[in-house]
Amino acid sequence: MKDSNFLNENNARHMWHPMGHPGAMQAHPPRIISSAQGSTITDMSGKTVVDGVGGLWCVNVGYSCDPIKKAIADQLQVLPYYSAFAGTSNEPAIELSYELREMFAPDGMGRAFFTSGGSDAVETALRLARQYHKVRGEPSRTKFLSLKKGYHGTHFGGASVNGNNRFRINYEPLLPGCFHIPSPYPYRNPFNESDPTNLAQLCAAAMVDEIEFQGANTIAAFIMEPIQGAGGVIVPDATFMGLMRDICTRYGILMIADEVITGFGRTGDWSGSRHWGVQPDMMTMAKGITSGYFPFGACMVSEAVAETFESGDPDLAAIFHGYTYSAHPVGSAAALACIRETQRMKINENAAPRGSQLFNGLLALKDKYDIVGDVRGGHGLMAALELVSDANAKSPAAPSTVSEVFNVAYEAGAMVRIGGNNLLMSPPLIISEGEVATILEALDAGLSAVSA
Repeated sequence: MKDSNFLNENNARHMWHPMGHPGAMQAHPPRIISSAQGSTITDMSGKTVVDGVGGLWCVNVGYSCDPIKKAIADQLQVLPYYSAFAGTSNEPAIELSYELREMFAPDGMGRAFFTSGGSDAVETALRLARQYHKVRGEPSRTKFLSLKKGYHGTHFGGASVNGNNRFRINYEPLLPGCFHIPSPYPYRNPFNESDPTNLAQLCAAAMVDEIEFQGANTIAAFIMEPIQGAGGVIVPDATFMGLMRDICTRYGILMIADEVITGFGRTGDWSGSRHWGVQPDMMTMAKGITSGYFPFGACMVSEAVAETFESGDPDLAAIFHGYTYSAHPVGSAAALACIRETQRMKINENAAPRGSQLFNGLLALKDKYDIVGDVRGGHGLMAALELVSDANAKSPAAPSTVSEVFNVAYEAGAMVRIGGNNLLMSPPLIISEGEVATILEALDAGLSAVSA
C-alpha cells in the first residue's frame, strides 16, 4: 500500500467517482476510508465514526463477518471463476439457488437468475418481463410503469424507469415506453394530500388512468420499491403495495418488486414485499445478499412466471441474456455464507427496534429544529431527514446547508448520506442502541450548527 502522502496527492486525480462532478471531486477530494469494524468505519487520518449509511444500504451484517470472508477465501482456492452460461455450472451457485428459493418461498419466488449487482438485476427483470409476454403471445406488451422518486439503478433500462430526474436528464433520450405515476409521498405530492391512506388511493387511481390511457395490452410490467430508498426513504401507506398488486393482476401486468435495498432484513422482515403482505411476480435483489463483501445480485421470478418460460416455445423462451459474472462461484459462496449469518443472527429482529429508536430520535430533532421539514422511516433501519429553508413553504434547504450538517455530523461521530435536500440513514442491521444514539447526537450537532 502506498503511503498517505501519495494517496492524498492522487485522491480523485485519476479516478472518476460515481454520483459526483469530476472537477468538484478534485477540488474537494473525498474522505479515504481505510478500515472498518462492526458498525464503524475509520478514515485515513485515524478518525472512527459510526457508519450510518451501511456502506451504501448494503453492509447489513457489519464489517466483521468472518464466515463470509472465509467463504470467499476458501472458494478462491478451489474455483475462483467459471462461466454459468448454458452448459456449465458450479456447486455454490446451485446451492445458493436452492437456499434463495427456500428463503423467498413465502413471497412466491421459485427461480433465481444471478447477476453482478442491483442494476444488472433490474435490467434482467425488465428484459424478462418483455420476453414473458412474447412467450405468452402478447408481444405488444413492451411498456413499463414506475413511481416518481423511485430508484432502480443506472443501466439504460433502470435509468429509464427511475423516477428522479437527477439520474435521467444528462443521459436522455432513454428507453422509450416508460411512464411514471405519482409517488405515495405525503410531504410532497401533486394532490396536496397529507393523509397517507387517501394518497394511496389517489396514486392508485392515477395508475389506473395511465394504464387505460396507454392501453393495458401495451404494458409489460410495473416496478416499485416496497419502501423508496434513494428517493428519500418514502414509506407508503400500508395499503399501497397491495393496491398496486391488485391493479397489476386486473390488467395482466407483471409486478416487479425492487428489493435491492429492502431485501434481507432491512425493513424488519426478510423482504419489503412481505412487510406489506404482497407477492410480486419478480423480485430484484443485491446489496444485503452478500452485505457488500462481493458484487452480486439476483432477479427472482415466481413459480407462475417460471412455468411460462419452462414450458414455452424453444425459441421464444430461450434466455439470451446474461453476464460474464452471472452465478460467479466466489460471489455465490459469499452469498451463501451471508444468508446463513443473516438468518443465524436474526438481524431483521434487531432492525425493527433499532429502527424505531432511530425514527423516534429523528422525530425529536424535528420538534427541536425548524430546518427539519419531514422525517421518514419507522419500518426497520431506513430513515431520512428532509431539510428545508422555510417550513411553511417546504422550500428545500440549500446544498451548502445540507453539506454543513453532513460535515459537522461526521466530525461529531457519524457518517450519513446526502440525497438532494435529504440526509439518509441505512446503518448495518447489527447496530447497537448506543451506536444509534451516536448517530442522533451527531445529527443534533450538525443541525445545531446550521440553525445557529
